Amino acid sequence: MDGKKRWYIVDGWIPVKGNLNESGYEGHEALIILNCNDKDANVYIDFYFEDKDPIENINFVIPAKRVKCFRMDKPEEIGGVVLGRLYQYSLRVKSDIEVVVQFGRMDVTQPNCSYIGLMGYSE
Repeated sequence: MDGKKRWYIVDGWIPVKGNLNESGYEGHEALIILNCNDKDANVYIDFYFEDKDPIENINFVIPAKRVKCFRMDKPEEIGGVVLGRLYQYSLRVKSDIEVVVQFGRMDVTQPNCSYIGLMGYSE
């Protein structure tokens, strides 16, 4: 078995975009899903918020033996869901087969910018 069928990312918070002309980097977050299996994974993403109802069951297919990266600041990549910058959210990722989920944040609010990559909590 490679991965798990359910993953959770609790600390979603898209940082400011920053000025691309200065650093060459843009503040963003990304959800990365790896499917090491011989068949496609049907994945559903649920978005949770502090002050409004969740947005649930946004469906994606991750092809067999492929990786897919979703930029959280690009609604066209996440089923039309609009996530505001500097706005707290959480994710639940459900899949019909085992996948691996990682999450990353590029924060350009400081001159030395930082990138964090973390594994989701799985069950």
